[in-house]
Amino acid sequence: MSDEPNHEDTPEEAVELGALPLDSWHRARGARMVPFAGYEMPIQYEGIVAEHEWTRLSASLFDVSHMGQLTVHSPEDDPTLGARELEKLLPGLITSLKPGRMRYSMLLTEEGGVIDDLMVTNTGPHLGLVVNGACKWDDIAHLREHLADEVTLTHHDDFALLALQGPKAGEVLEALVPGTGALTFMTAGLFEYDGGHIWVSRAGYTGEDGFEISVHENSVEKLADALVADERVKPAGLGARDSLRLEAGLPLYGHDLTLDIDPVSADLTFALSKKRREGGGYMGHTRVMDALENGPATRRVGLKLEGRMPAREGAEVFAGDEKVGVVTSGGFSPTLGQPIAMAFVDAAHSEIGTELTCRVRNKSLSATVSPMPFVAHKYFRGN
Repeated sequence: MSDEPNHEDTPEEAVELGALPLDSWHRARGARMVPFAGYEMPIQYEGIVAEHEWTRLSASLFDVSHMGQLTVHSPEDDPTLGARELEKLLPGLITSLKPGRMRYSMLLTEEGGVIDDLMVTNTGPHLGLVVNGACKWDDIAHLREHLADEVTLTHHDDFALLALQGPKAGEVLEALVPGTGALTFMTAGLFEYDGGHIWVSRAGYTGEDGFEISVHENSVEKLADALVADERVKPAGLGARDSLRLEAGLPLYGHDLTLDIDPVSADLTFALSKKRREGGGYMGHTRVMDALENGPATRRVGLKLEGRMPAREGAEVFAGDEKVGVVTSGGFSPTLGQPIAMAFVDAAHSEIGTELTCRVRNKSLSATVSPMPFVAHKYFRGN
């Protein structure tokens, strides 16, 4: 789940922007700030490629406090009601989610389109949701409209969210917050820090090992200072987070996922458990089941391009003279040293190895349908 801007995106129109809890912290460290998702966000510090490569080599600290942190509370006399209600809106199994476990899922429309992708965590006392920043107000409205009145939805807008990502993230955080090193990918827990508590999830959106840390806004600066005081950690902006998630083959909401795209065509069937595929019972399941049974008309695929020129979002994809798709995310891969992209193409042209072309500035760039992730995930699943 990610909603970072491409570093060449056109800035948003002038609107009243919110400030992150670490706004002055970012500026003091030389961050270049850009408008995004209603906030001024750090897009880079020393440079996107340098920050990208440091994340692959060591550990980077990203501020993703623009994202929405929500909790769903069940009534005391019906402790599973919240999970059952969420299963009416999400295509994943929530009732079987054990305490300390996380699951990727999506809010769907009645027509099966993706309203947002999100993370659900069973914290024990309640269910925690992390939703994309650009969608959070619509998500909250959707949830409040459809959840039972007995279920309480809380938006924790006084909490910041930091992402510590990279191969050295585990040892860095364990030294600062003992016990976090025992977490494995898609698990989470509550930990003591600085006389209080922080919520730590072993997850992220870079393809690297790492953590997302929920911390009260009054304590986030001290935590950020402590993390970057370690020479293995540098701050990084949303530009590097975007290039990392592209290499990891992870979809970006508003680009690779929209209201017009269903989970099957988006190649996210891993988020549809067997029980939910067979039983349905969630909003949008009719379209999802049809796509599962008959195949989607289009599919999200990875493309590797020849040369150095990237194909950005909106570039048309051709098989010979026939237009067969469009690029939804694209850029130059620092790790691979070549342009890569995600695109939705007609199912008939989605097989690995299919030769296609992308039209960019009146040029035809040779492209090949390639497996994703482009760069292997390095999630920590235990020794």
